[in-house]
Amino acid sequence: MKRNALLITLGTVQLIVAISAIPAGIMLIQTPDGSDLGLSLDALTGSPFSDYLIPGIFLLLVNGLGSLIATFVSFKKKKSAVLLGIGLGLFLIFWILIQVFITGWVSFLQPLFLVVGIIELVLALWLKKLSATQL
Repeated sequence: MKRNALLITLGTVQLIVAISAIPAGIMLIQTPDGSDLGLSLDALTGSPFSDYLIPGIFLLLVNGLGSLIATFVSFKKKKSAVLLGIGLGLFLIFWILIQVFITGWVSFLQPLFLVVGIIELVLALWLKKLSATQL
């Protein structure tokens, strides 16, 4: 797969994450009890959080706005797309794994976004390898 196609694919994956995370993050910030998203505070028992405010802020800023910025960087075919893809892919993977560790598997979205994070990471690593061979 050529570099441009990989960058467009990476940007598309990042856009999907942003489109999903931004509204969810805003809802968790506006209604930290999670009721707007059908979440229960009971899921946070044993976690460091009493409500979803802090997770909502991270969801909005990192997975949402961070992925939106990365989308533009990938579509503009900037070299920093690789670093952003690796970082955000890893963040999404760990975000889901930590979430599952705390709450358990409670939604089909958890394994779905775990796979999306893995895809983002693999695409970014593929781009990195491709860039290294072009030197």
